[in-house]
Amino acid sequence: MTRRLISHLRYLALTVVDFDAEHEFLTKHWGLTEVATATADGGRVSYLAAEGSPEPYVIRLREGAKRIDLISYGALDRADVEALHTRLADAGTRIVHPPKPLDQHGGGYGFRFFDVDGRTIEISTDVELRENRRIQPREPVPVKLSHVVVNTVDLPKTTQWYIDHLDFAISDTLYSARMGDLMNFMRCNNAHHSFAIAQGPHASLHHASFEMRGVEEWMRGAGKILRSGARMVWGPGRHNAGDNTFAYFLDPAGNTLEYTTELAVIEDEDLWHPSKLDVNLVTTQDQWGTANEMSELVARESFNDVDDGLFVAPPI
Repeated sequence: MTRRLISHLRYLALTVVDFDAEHEFLTKHWGLTEVATATADGGRVSYLAAEGSPEPYVIRLREGAKRIDLISYGALDRADVEALHTRLADAGTRIVHPPKPLDQHGGGYGFRFFDVDGRTIEISTDVELRENRRIQPREPVPVKLSHVVVNTVDLPKTTQWYIDHLDFAISDTLYSARMGDLMNFMRCNNAHHSFAIAQGPHASLHHASFEMRGVEEWMRGAGKILRSGARMVWGPGRHNAGDNTFAYFLDPAGNTLEYTTELAVIEDEDLWHPSKLDVNLVTTQDQWGTANEMSELVARESFNDVDDGLFVAPPI
């Protein structure tokens, strides 16, 4: 198997209109820790870390018109960053900026580009890691950012672009006999997925997922978020694809955020064969049968608002 030039998911950068409400939710209730602040285009910026992760931050929150600012992935070294930049540039990918020292919290060396749908993607290395800590038993705070899922209007095209250009592989696919393929779970390492792509009416954030220490912490975390007044959109349950637990909530900006745990690890990728899982089977959506039934109304929550930030690089 060819060695990938991307090593792991690093952070998700979001912009929201009501910065104060989102910031309070993510720090006071969701369990992230603010580690730095800045300003950009006259708006506030907050860098939010997960206590169990050595990444400088897992969410960058900016004040402004709602959008995905960027999705950031790590690379092992500068040679991999340079090689990936060359590959993308030679393929005609629109580059936001070439590899250079990054002027942001945590620093690093990297470059940015637009994917096939117009999302800004960052690849970086040599960032200044933070001193993370072991999450304690029953402590309901995220260990790390687990995965990011996006909506696209052309699932086959977007999926193939990530396979051809960034070496992602399909782990499993959700499908419907009536609607065809609905979601591809994508991996860049041996985690079942750090990225997934869903068929939707427009390009947007589908959801962002945060790993908890274990099932006990996941359940306590879900209860904590319910007591905050946030609405649980779907859950609690356990997916078939990825075998991970799930509890989905709406944040103040209308984004869907997930608490999860026990995401499957693929020990031997050469022996892995992706499955196509029928969404009409209860066990596909929720092995336990404890969650509310998946429906068009539930699915519509994760269509989210149209992302107006496509092919527009963020100011920071």
